[in-house]
Amino acid sequence: MNHETSPGERRVVLALASISAFLTPFMAASLNVAVPTIGREFAMSAVSLGWIATAYLLAAAVCLVPFGKIADLTGRKKIFGWGSLLHAVSSALVIFVGSTAWFLAARVLQGIGGAMLSATSVAMLTSVYPPGERGRVLGINVSFTYMGLSLGPVLGGALTHHWGWRSIFVVNAVLGFVLVLIVAWKLKGEEWTGGQKEKIDGTGAALMAAGLICLMMGFGRLPSIGGFLLVAAAVAFLVLFVFREKRTSAPILDLRLFRGNRVFVFSNLAALINYSATTAVGFLLSLYLQYIKGMSPQTAGLVLLAQPAMMVLFSPLAGRLSDRVEPRILASSGMGILVVGLLLLAGLGEGTSPAFIVGVLLILGFGFALFSSPNTNAVMGAVDMRSYGVASALLGTMRITGQMISMGLATLIFALRIGRVQISPDVHPGFLAASRIVFVLCAALSLAGVFASLARGTIHGSKKTSGA
Repeated sequence: MNHETSPGERRVVLALASISAFLTPFMAASLNVAVPTIGREFAMSAVSLGWIATAYLLAAAVCLVPFGKIADLTGRKKIFGWGSLLHAVSSALVIFVGSTAWFLAARVLQGIGGAMLSATSVAMLTSVYPPGERGRVLGINVSFTYMGLSLGPVLGGALTHHWGWRSIFVVNAVLGFVLVLIVAWKLKGEEWTGGQKEKIDGTGAALMAAGLICLMMGFGRLPSIGGFLLVAAAVAFLVLFVFREKRTSAPILDLRLFRGNRVFVFSNLAALINYSATTAVGFLLSLYLQYIKGMSPQTAGLVLLAQPAMMVLFSPLAGRLSDRVEPRILASSGMGILVVGLLLLAGLGEGTSPAFIVGVLLILGFGFALFSSPNTNAVMGAVDMRSYGVASALLGTMRITGQMISMGLATLIFALRIGRVQISPDVHPGFLAASRIVFVLCAALSLAGVFASLARGTIHGSKKTSGA
């Protein structure tokens, strides 16, 4: 059941959503600078290093839409609270792992908890704030995401340098338990749900999970025969998933959301392309700055700070503007700026100055800020209240699938250019060549994203936008 929310309750929801928006990108950005240190401790190859991020992303991608549906049916606050607890406990578990296998297993649990948070936080915000204020609060929410990305490299580098990489997970565990306490203490009222009770489509969820798992595992094994077979299996599972969802009375993903809803379709497509084109940038530049430039994790973190700092500054402004200016104009401009920045990085070499990299990261940060909160506003404004959880989860799935594709692309190029070896001075030329290829491919993806973003149509004045 939904109820009228007080201004105080709205602020609590905004605080919860903002902390969770900070939490997962802070983890990702912190680990980017800790990757070489973790890799040395566990003797990981260059390809294995990619799985530090991918294990989390894969688990989250598999679970996002099912948890979005469950949250719509049983309560968004409930799923958010349990997700906070799981993320906190799994972060604490990482502190005690002693092998690659256990480390990656704990990251999978973190991904499941992160999916529960991502599937509900934006849906909760959209449930309690009216349409005229959504751009503003979503801009604030996105700025906390980028604050996590900003502080992640700096604090992650400092924590790794002074107390070891496990200290990063101590911080995440503490933040997770803070979320649990706020939910238990401040949100004691009624739930926000999206409709009548119905069964969860377990078969559809399993088909979707199988497709995403095969896709990512296949990416990691290309160009081998096994890799191609896994990708083919992924396509088959996802086709079966679509057929299943068309025929079941209670789909995990209601495909009617896409029918005749141009804004929803192309806004999600633009998000998928955007994250496919940008996620690998921080990973590649972290390795470049530490392996090629010889920087410490802390110094590399300070350099990487430039991009998310721009996002923190400009995301609230872009969010407010999207309440008045069509999101397709703002988001498409942002994607165009990303094309320029990625093409500049395609010229990366051993002699590239850190100042040049900082300048390019500032360009990328501005472009990303123009894209993200207006695009989120477009997605959530294109569906009615019953589907907020699924819409939020699907947008999260597009984001995480895009991140998986981006990391998978980088992993594939590494495998083709330098093989499954640890990064050492004798493979530095191959590493640089592989990085340049990835940046060119990402620029091409961003260019395609400009057209997808422009094709979405308008949301202001749309009848689909509903109040809380």
